[in-house]
Amino acid sequence: MEEALIQTTIPPGLGKILGVQSKTKSKAEAFTRAFVKNSIQQPTRLDPKSMMSHKAVNLSYARIKQDKSKRSRKKAKGLNARQKRAMKVFQIKPENQRYELFLPLHELWRKYIIDLCGGANRLSNPQCLQQKLVKADFHGAIISVVRSKCPSYVGMTGILVQEFKHVFKIITKEDKLKVIPKRNSVFEMEINGLVSHIYGNPLEQRSSERSVKKFKVKRTIDL
Repeated sequence: MEEALIQTTIPPGLGKILGVQSKTKSKAEAFTRAFVKNSIQQPTRLDPKSMMSHKAVNLSYARIKQDKSKRSRKKAKGLNARQKRAMKVFQIKPENQRYELFLPLHELWRKYIIDLCGGANRLSNPQCLQQKLVKADFHGAIISVVRSKCPSYVGMTGILVQEFKHVFKIITKEDKLKVIPKRNSVFEMEINGLVSHIYGNPLEQRSSERSVKKFKVKRTIDL
């Protein structure tokens, strides 16, 4: 019944309006077989005539080829470490090396660290507080060097403005940028009235890596 409806010729009046002319039955079947043969997904073990007897035919489609220039733009990567050093991305300009410019950053850090440590009051568990502190982000913290194998670093205090794998960069109240190595140093931080000492040796890694690392609690660490 359905096949008979498909093969019904177009009435002459409608064909004149549409500007088309009905083909003979043989030409219509030949066109359909050719269309199915060119459109079905390859390879197939069925001939077009048998494919036409099925209820549904899975037709292939051509993917639109993207312009190579567009694909290259999508795959473009950022600068590598060598390029960043060449462009001096991490260098703070002398006119920006001022203590007062980083005071708002310190206030943001205080709010962040108090929220991270659950209030950070005198009732807090010292070990739990220390575990959270070593995984925290220190940018904006005021740190002081209380012990170091190099005596010239002891007593330095300032706002931490940059942290790298092996060093801290701080801005002192005298508007001087100081680079302090983490290794063989002990740092002091004040959080909501609580003073905490942090050993620099376990911190010799990037802050993103430190946030997911598990640290073992040790009573003392020899410098």
